[in-house]
Amino acid sequence: MTVLVLMDESDASRQTLTLARRFGEPRALRMEAVQPFAPDALAAALAEAADQLNAAAVFAAGTERGNEVMARLAARTGLPFAANCVAATPGEPVEVTRLRWGGSLLEEARLHSPRPLITVAPHTVPADTGPAPAEVEVKVPAAADLVVRVSDHVKPSTGGVSLAEAKVIVSGGRGVGSKEGFAIIEELAGLLGAAVGCSRAVTSAGWRPHSDQVGQTGTKVAPEVYIACGISGATQHMAGLKGAKRILAINSDPQAPLMLNADYTVTGDLKEIVPAISAEIRKRK
Repeated sequence: MTVLVLMDESDASRQTLTLARRFGEPRALRMEAVQPFAPDALAAALAEAADQLNAAAVFAAGTERGNEVMARLAARTGLPFAANCVAATPGEPVEVTRLRWGGSLLEEARLHSPRPLITVAPHTVPADTGPAPAEVEVKVPAAADLVVRVSDHVKPSTGGVSLAEAKVIVSGGRGVGSKEGFAIIEELAGLLGAAVGCSRAVTSAGWRPHSDQVGQTGTKVAPEVYIACGISGATQHMAGLKGAKRILAINSDPQAPLMLNADYTVTGDLKEIVPAISAEIRKRK
């Protein structure tokens, strides 16, 4: 059997292949085949390719763009769609396990469909190491499918390291106290070559741009080290940290949820602790 996979060059796509191979021999439709990004055009291309290949299933990474395209494919074909899966077993019906409520709940479900549409939650399964799948060709999109498309991309003016790619992230929460209070967070991040992140409370207060937000409604990250400063650790924030290898939490409240879930904790005033860490790093350098 053949399965169709919407792919790009990301780790999330390679992880998606891990589940897709359980359903058959994968064929790839490249996300970059339609430029600029146009979700309806990609959904139309997936629908046509799936019919031509008689694909047993269609997979994509559970990223913002992957979920958007697959949702449009489901609407176009009338087929059921299971998003953010962490496991999938072929059969009639297909059995899936997926993340719900920001990752605080695992749902086991059965997907009754002649052609399951599935996205795989990033950072939840190991990346596939097999050969790259053969690619399918994409026809020139119809004008009607290009009505919704990316017209421009504006990079954040703050510069620095991308949250999604960062190996180390220094993140601040409400406990930082103010927009100006992030100076010590930025200083530590600069010394570590890290990205600066924040919680939703910070973006809501206007202290940092939304592009810096980590969490369910922000960016989902998978750094080697995540340093959380003054972040209580609400469920929505924790949903963005599931891929982190190590978490260091700095907070004045030892019973804060993030302190209870961190690998390492420092209890105290972050305005004293963070500069002390920066000073020690400078001394060692």
